Amino acid sequence: MGNIINKPKLRFPEFTESWALKELGDLLVFKNGINASREQYGKGVKFINVLDILNNDFITYDKIIGSVDVEEKILKNYPVKYGDILFQRSSETREEVGTACVYLDKKHTATFGGFVIRGEKIGIYDPLFLNMLLKTNAARDAITSQSGGSTRYNVGQGILTSINLFYPELSEQQKIGLVFSTIDEKLQILKKKKSLLEQYKKGVMQQLFSQELRFKDEDGNDFSDWKEKKLGDVAKLQGGYAFKSELFHTDGIPIIRISNISNNDNYINLDNVVFYDEIPNADNFTIKKGDLIVAMSGATTGKSSIFNLSYNAYLNQRVGLFRSKTDKLYYDYLIQFVFSESFKEQLISVLVAGAQPNVSSSDIESFDFPFPSIPEQTKIATFLTSLDSKIAQTSLQIEKMQLWKKGLLQQMFV
Repeated sequence: MGNIINKPKLRFPEFTESWALKELGDLLVFKNGINASREQYGKGVKFINVLDILNNDFITYDKIIGSVDVEEKILKNYPVKYGDILFQRSSETREEVGTACVYLDKKHTATFGGFVIRGEKIGIYDPLFLNMLLKTNAARDAITSQSGGSTRYNVGQGILTSINLFYPELSEQQKIGLVFSTIDEKLQILKKKKSLLEQYKKGVMQQLFSQELRFKDEDGNDFSDWKEKKLGDVAKLQGGYAFKSELFHTDGIPIIRISNISNNDNYINLDNVVFYDEIPNADNFTIKKGDLIVAMSGATTGKSSIFNLSYNAYLNQRVGLFRSKTDKLYYDYLIQFVFSESFKEQLISVLVAGAQPNVSSSDIESFDFPFPSIPEQTKIATFLTSLDSKIAQTSLQIEKMQLWKKGLLQQMFV
């Protein structure tokens, strides 16, 4: 195809030529993946599937989750090699269909599944550059706008072949690819740091709540023996108010629903918050900064979040609020217990499964609750909270770097 004058907003000073418009089919030849029987999965050769594409900045052999047992002649017809691009063939949402990820393993050849389209490298391009190019808004819009389907969105080999994108000469591709490779390496280091901190905290929590690990008092002496209580002896799980959805507003007092309890971190998710006018007996249903709440039904049943906002909100039905019943309970210690494996194990034992999983306040209040003295509760909570702060700081670093990467992505590509 002919050249069209087009240049990115941000580029290296030694490059001045306009980028050229090319079809993706000039660089890649496409093929759908293997469809195997259920018995063939779980052993054999590493097998790239949709989750590998969605969960990684780039794919290597050791990152691949699944495997498949197929004959050698089939593997030879479905290889994935260094520089190949994998695309998500089908999705329930238009935003994800056609998502791409590059394979960057020079030592091992993998294979790929039926919900994946492989783009085999046939043209000259820098794999790191093309990987980032296919994540830009321009590339995503070009692919998703052509996706079809009713209940699911799909892209085919023909659509991907015809996608037109702008490319610089190879040397500029390589420099851009190196920039994003360096960013990804730093992101991987931060993500590993966060994972190690989380693993360390999990291990320490198990030791602390099982009393394998104990703190000493200020004089270096042992604290008193722990008491065994039920959670309901020291805290009440307050239920929420039955708000009328037809009276939701776009301003007023925010309502915290089960959908605002995030599975990804310990704090409130405000993506879909709704608002309400004042209600009777508001004090009974008001949550404040530092309060601990728990989802009582739905996909996140038993998941807790700390209300970390500076303003008050209302508690919706099917959300529980932990309220202390005694001055001998240090609330931050209760928070750490609710985030512990001990709490999760007891939750599983009482969880009512079904189309809508749920748990009752009385069930949670019946949980065994290890109950040390206030000074030891304070030491335990302070130590674990300090680890939470380090994890949160690392998460913030990751978030900032991802935003910076996203900004560069839009400026360094046409």
